[in-house]
Amino acid sequence: MTRVLVTNDDGIESPGLHALAVTLLERGMEVVIAAPVTQSSGSSASIMAEDDGGRIAVERRTLEGLESVPTFAVHGGPGLIALIAARGAFGDPTDVVASGVNHGANVGRAILHSGTVGAALTGGLNGAWGVAVSLDVGLHPSEFRWDAAAEAAADLVPGLLRHPRGTVINVNVPNSGEHRGVVEAELAPFGIVQTTLTQQDEHDIRLAVEDLPNAPEPGTDAAFLAEGWVTVSGLDPVSHVRLDIV
Repeated sequence: MTRVLVTNDDGIESPGLHALAVTLLERGMEVVIAAPVTQSSGSSASIMAEDDGGRIAVERRTLEGLESVPTFAVHGGPGLIALIAARGAFGDPTDVVASGVNHGANVGRAILHSGTVGAALTGGLNGAWGVAVSLDVGLHPSEFRWDAAAEAAADLVPGLLRHPRGTVINVNVPNSGEHRGVVEAELAPFGIVQTTLTQQDEHDIRLAVEDLPNAPEPGTDAAFLAEGWVTVSGLDPVSHVRLDIV
């Protein structure tokens, strides 16, 4: 039986986390849940944690409908959770690290900053298969199709497992009842939102998130997602580029 760690960067109470765990459990997988106590978006693959004398606080939790699933709230981000899970913090190391369902799309090279993606990459770096899944809710959603995103990710797990351990995919799902299909897509140069400075003075800097002014580059994950496709992008946790400069 495939053993899966379900984590996220939106926190242990996230409905996206719940939907993903329920779906994978219904698909016959052995699920363990470990997620941050609080919101950890933008944490990338950070292994920083709230600690007390070098100890990482972990609390047992019970989630409705998942009472049989071992569940842990961790005082640390998803990258740290994936790392300590690989070391046996929540029982035997898992075969898969499934991260999400994230509140908002994670597309383009901006996924570097995503805690959702950071957990999947950390899992891959430590010998698991990794899948990050996000729901493209936009900035002002009126509904959330968490189940659709969870189902799309679960559908891709069997194919993922046919690849070598360490393979990681990033999945984005339209926030609608229907989609046009699933497409493998390259990463856009940027994401679908940008971060801007809205205030800067001697003591404070304030950031805001807003839509990019231009249409996404055709053929990229951002463009396909905007057109109603589920996008899948393979990621390399760490790659080496030869420069020949010495």
